[in-house]
Amino acid sequence: MTTLKELAKLLNISVSTVSKALNDSHEISENTKKRVYELAEKLNYKPNRIAQQLKTNKTKTIGVILPTVTNPFFAEVLHGIETAATSSDYDIIVCLSNESLGKELRSLELLSNGSVDGFIMAVARESQVEEESGHIKSVIDNKIPVLMFDRVVNEIICDKVIVDDFQSVYEATEYLIKKEKRKNILLVSNIEELSVGKLRTKGYRKALEEANLQPNILKLDNVEDVEDKIYEYLKDNGKTDAIISIDHITGVIAINMAKKLGKSIPRDLSVIGFGYEHTHLLSSPKISIIHQKAFEIGEMSVTLLIDNLNAENHTLQTIVVPSELKLSESTI
Repeated sequence: MTTLKELAKLLNISVSTVSKALNDSHEISENTKKRVYELAEKLNYKPNRIAQQLKTNKTKTIGVILPTVTNPFFAEVLHGIETAATSSDYDIIVCLSNESLGKELRSLELLSNGSVDGFIMAVARESQVEEESGHIKSVIDNKIPVLMFDRVVNEIICDKVIVDDFQSVYEATEYLIKKEKRKNILLVSNIEELSVGKLRTKGYRKALEEANLQPNILKLDNVEDVEDKIYEYLKDNGKTDAIISIDHITGVIAINMAKKLGKSIPRDLSVIGFGYEHTHLLSSPKISIIHQKAFEIGEMSVTLLIDNLNAENHTLQTIVVPSELKLSESTI
């Protein structure tokens, strides 16, 4: 492996000059930089990351802790994180909590020993249900920056990138009431206990309250019986004329169950779900979605965290990435 010392000897300049040239220092002339770059590329020079870490006390690595990657939203956020990190010359280490408080805690402990410069994370379901966040606060207290996205803990002071959960569902519900004249709107949720689920439910309730309509909420605890519960509800509540799903799967399931009961969509039943860019391809008719712009959330999370890592005086922020109601064949 070619070293800085070898580059310096071949170019007949100092090791310090080579180092500064490779780091694009203003102290080095453009001609010298060009000579250094060309030789480094010719000899396939690769920086010694361990040596750089010892010198700068930075790993140029971000720890990413996700509840799951089977949810397309988190997979797309991860895509955005990886893309933005790579363009900023950062690496990422990804850990999955699998919705477990214990695994989330162990991931933070594992990577906060000097392996990463900071964390990007969405809080595990169990952590939110148990209202346990001391392990996250401990990391921040040890001067390791943490950025939360989507699922956040309001009590922890850190950078956050969130979706306008309340407003997006409020506007979707209002659309069904005012534009489609729906009066019996069912909200389907399997994330009722999470921070995002609570905000989305509040948005739904607010829109109904303003229209003097009664809320109807179907809470789903077990993924295994989602189809049966939605089917039975629609069978027993024939007046239901619209459904809002506040997660990424039950909206598509609702379309399938409604069709099984012989309902015409959207004539008899309008359906809006949460989703990503290609969610509409998962159902027939194509489902209308609240598009969360997951890729942009990932990109913004990296940008904000790196700013925190590099700035002498970083002001903590909460950035709201606006959602977009994208209408398709499941609404009129």
